[in-house]
Amino acid sequence: MDLKSNLPSHIGFIMDGNGRWAREKGLVRTKGHQEGLDTAKNIIKYASDIGIKFVSLYAFSTENWKRAQEEVSFLMFLIKKHLKQEYNFYRENQIRVVHSGDLKGLPEDVQKEIILVVNDTKDFKGLTVNLLINYGGRDEITRAVNKIISKNLTNITESDIQKNLDNPMIPDVDLMIRSSGEERLSNFLLWQCAYSEFYYSNVLWPDFSVDDFNKALEAYNKRTRRFGGIK
Repeated sequence: MDLKSNLPSHIGFIMDGNGRWAREKGLVRTKGHQEGLDTAKNIIKYASDIGIKFVSLYAFSTENWKRAQEEVSFLMFLIKKHLKQEYNFYRENQIRVVHSGDLKGLPEDVQKEIILVVNDTKDFKGLTVNLLINYGGRDEITRAVNKIISKNLTNITESDIQKNLDNPMIPDVDLMIRSSGEERLSNFLLWQCAYSEFYYSNVLWPDFSVDDFNKALEAYNKRTRRFGGIK
């Protein structure tokens, strides 16, 4: 099957299983997060090469603050380090980076790196990578509604909410992929996933390969999307 015949425009990834991967190998959880970051880079490169327009990566949720302080601190460090180190990768592949989530709720040094990479890549014309950091779907919708309230708008429409989301220029998610065998949405892009196709893989995220990605794309190609209508 020619996967490029019906590529999704926007793919969302819930990158699950880093901790379990590390535990199964007798390693600390932080090693799983490091390996998971390498996997994300490989998947982004492949998505860029085959012509995907938008990829959303669930990097750190509003609920992840509940984890052990040591793990949270390491994740913040890893995010900041990655953003600093990968600018050449973004430039070479013309990858634009945007951020979704409550930026003000992050440490100031992490905020700074996010703002820098968003500004530095804003004119790139290739794949757009949407990094979900301190993100929750309910939180995004709540923040959007509060923006509308601050503008004294009444008789709120779907369009009003859409225009006040974190990145209103990004289309809805066509295909949502979750690794590690879990079959939950976990507060991921709730508004944007209203008519997404869901694909669940049993592979833990650090082991998620291009072949696994292609299996998801092949499954997507076999589905008929009706959006509530009849075909």
